[in-house]
Amino acid sequence: MNASETATAITGADERVDLLEALGKQRHFLRFTTRDLTDEQAGQRTTASELCLGGLVKHVTSVERGWAAFIVEGAAAMPDFNAMTEADFAERADEFTMLPGETLAGVLDAYEKVAAATDELVASLPDLGAAHALPKAPWFDGDAKWSARRTLMHIIAETAQHAGHADIIRESLDGSKSMG
Repeated sequence: MNASETATAITGADERVDLLEALGKQRHFLRFTTRDLTDEQAGQRTTASELCLGGLVKHVTSVERGWAAFIVEGAAAMPDFNAMTEADFAERADEFTMLPGETLAGVLDAYEKVAAATDELVASLPDLGAAHALPKAPWFDGDAKWSARRTLMHIIAETAQHAGHADIIRESLDGSKSMG
């Protein structure tokens, strides 16, 4: 390997470490908001929003699973949002709630498994620049493509956004905060 190839390999490895570290930090903040809660508390709405802590973890799990599959399979791994029916959207809304029989431990375990699979995928990707056309959705430009790198940044942003939501919900529940 010449010096240029070595520098590229080191940069790629460092970039993966940085992306996974950023994602890991946001995952921690999201999980931390659920510490010491009962299943009932994890399913409780505490704000005007429909969101609850367990539902946020379920949603982020689904988002990460879907976008990790997109990195490998492209748009075929994602639904065609333009073709979704009201029933499809209602089923998707179940991601945001704790359904009867679901437990916080089960939701967190599923999240941990998806996180481990994503981390393994990122470590094994031959090229973070490999890109796929985005799935059909009214919020995406028809010709847009995302690289694995861009998709990972989206997963990080989505996780961070929902960790912030979770912090507000937890503070409203019992005054506990993730930070500060």
